[in-house]
Amino acid sequence: MDLKGIKLTWLGHATFRIETPEGSMFYVDPWVGGNPMCPENEKNVKKADVLVCTHGHGDHIADAVEIGTKHNATAVGIFELCTWLQKKGVKQIAPMNKGGTQTVAGVKITMVHAVHSCGIQDGDEIVYGGEACGYVLEFSNGVKMYHAGDTNVFSDMAIIRDLYAPKIAMLPIGDHFTMSPREAAYACKLLQPEIVIPMHFGTFPMLTGRPSELQQLAPQVKVFEMKPGQTMASL
Repeated sequence: MDLKGIKLTWLGHATFRIETPEGSMFYVDPWVGGNPMCPENEKNVKKADVLVCTHGHGDHIADAVEIGTKHNATAVGIFELCTWLQKKGVKQIAPMNKGGTQTVAGVKITMVHAVHSCGIQDGDEIVYGGEACGYVLEFSNGVKMYHAGDTNVFSDMAIIRDLYAPKIAMLPIGDHFTMSPREAAYACKLLQPEIVIPMHFGTFPMLTGRPSELQQLAPQVKVFEMKPGQTMASL
């Protein structure tokens, strides 16, 4: 599939960098510094225009404050998470909630449901961070991607298919904290994407799911295994 000017880079775990056809730089779930899967040459973020945050766990937003303040990036997230980031110094926020759509830096962003927890580790406390979510990103060239965030499979993934029909889906497969390949294969039946990019696997020993397992269980889709640091203009 031609991404029509989009450059997609996986930085390990659930973190992706997406360069839009217009040259804006999006980071989805910005965790680079302490991310053992992130290549060393990617840990120093040189440009970030938008941070898209699925939920408040540290392995998804650990670098959001630093990147957001350094680059004056706009943080997109559920209302409670965005207000927490603003309190920590991120000046540009674009809060939203599930079912809502907004356009940021030329990308139409729709927040969709996810089944997961969302506490934010703030010092010695865990504070309320709203709810976990996923996103459908629709780019100016018509390409639509679904980043599921951390989630179990849920029947309303069929609604995401019917309403938004993303052809590319980033799905967690690691097990333990998210779906394993078994649940992700069922998610593929509900979503009916053309391409699945597995994520949230292999970072730690307990995240045992592997892309090859998903491909075996979901032969009807193309499972594209990206390598950390790999940039793709087509899939």
